[in-house]
Amino acid sequence: MIPRIALAAAVLSASLTGALSGALAQTQQSASGLDELVTTFALENGMEVVVVEDHRVPVVQHMVWYRAGSADEPVGQSGVAHFLEHLLFKGTDTMASGELSATVAANGGRDNAFTSYDYTAYFQRVASDRLELMMRMESDRMVNLRLAEQDIVTEREVILEERNQRTDNSPRALFSEQLNAAQFLNHRYGQPVIGWRHEMEELDMADALSFYGTYYAPNNAILVVSGDVDPEEVKSLAETYYGVIPANPDLPATLLRSKEPPQNAERRLIFKDPRVAQPFVQRSYLAPERDAGAQEKAAALYLLSQLLGGGTTSYLANALQFDQQVAVHTGAYYSGTSLDATSFDFLIVPADGVSLEEAEAALDASLALFMEQGVDAEQLDRIKLQLRASEIYARDNVDGIANRYGRALTTGLTVEDVQRWPQVLQSVTSDEIIAAAQELLRPEASVTGWMMRQEEGK
Repeated sequence: MIPRIALAAAVLSASLTGALSGALAQTQQSASGLDELVTTFALENGMEVVVVEDHRVPVVQHMVWYRAGSADEPVGQSGVAHFLEHLLFKGTDTMASGELSATVAANGGRDNAFTSYDYTAYFQRVASDRLELMMRMESDRMVNLRLAEQDIVTEREVILEERNQRTDNSPRALFSEQLNAAQFLNHRYGQPVIGWRHEMEELDMADALSFYGTYYAPNNAILVVSGDVDPEEVKSLAETYYGVIPANPDLPATLLRSKEPPQNAERRLIFKDPRVAQPFVQRSYLAPERDAGAQEKAAALYLLSQLLGGGTTSYLANALQFDQQVAVHTGAYYSGTSLDATSFDFLIVPADGVSLEEAEAALDASLALFMEQGVDAEQLDRIKLQLRASEIYARDNVDGIANRYGRALTTGLTVEDVQRWPQVLQSVTSDEIIAAAQELLRPEASVTGWMMRQEEGK
């Protein structure tokens, strides 16, 4: 998910958490002649601020990230984080419902928001001279949200219809939802971000305002501004609009999350639906996340996913699609950017005439042979070269830059971790990748799902 590149020069950096309150700390990342200048500081109320300068185009991305997502929801209120995201586009004491988005559009910009397991983020992309207007409106809804009962009724119907369209009408989404629930027995990562339908139907004003009052506070938020901006100007504006908002003294000192127990039994799932167009096998392994100051294992797992299933030149594609011709699609997926343990997944779509059982057996045999043969050095070098190129291209996208830092910082990483990540990826060896694979690929830490077509009436 996060663009990656090797550093061509030493990284001079200081972590966000180490920045002195009110003082600007600058870090510079250099790669292939390109500079990424990052400034960090903290407001007195605890709000953290990251400024990434790019003066090539007079555009700015303004984002507020809250360290609260669906994994932080109270038991029985699944979907409330996403529900609140919708409600934040309603009115405040000074803005009418929908006025924020209308104002952004009138100024030639675009805005939106998104909710994940570990965070909820709101953004506007506008001309750089409109930054103050964005801060004024965004800071207003941080504390001054005003809801009517009709807002609750309307938006509850909206999120239920969203679930209808994206989940209930998609066998693939329903299968993924069940597979995820089987992978995480106790952790809140096992519930869908949008929520379970029966709990979404019961969400009310009190649920939304309780989540808002607990987590929507400056001391639980990170402001990320990327683009054609001056750090001193951003600091002045942030102090004017965000700095006057009191911190929440009742913010939980630690996350109120249940822990996932050790997995010591292989789990299996069979999902049948008459709407399934193409059966497939998906395998999920419980996997470690990226940790601050210790990203090496996550880097090895990411490179493992690219080697095994990162496109038509990957190991599984060559083995199962081209050599054996038992599959029409293969993939391996891992993103360690999460606060707690995540998953590493394989997907095998069998060719015509190949059963799911045969496809799964072919996957297991190919993984065993990969472990025996080891990493292809030329393929690893090619992947690392592609990663270097992708980071250079990513620097043309202020959205991607702001997202890279926001996602990392809300999942426990630091600015230094973000800037060191490309270097860590380039330093991973073949032996480290095989060691990570040996630790990962344990049957007792897996969930295997079969997505099957069911005949009508059965």
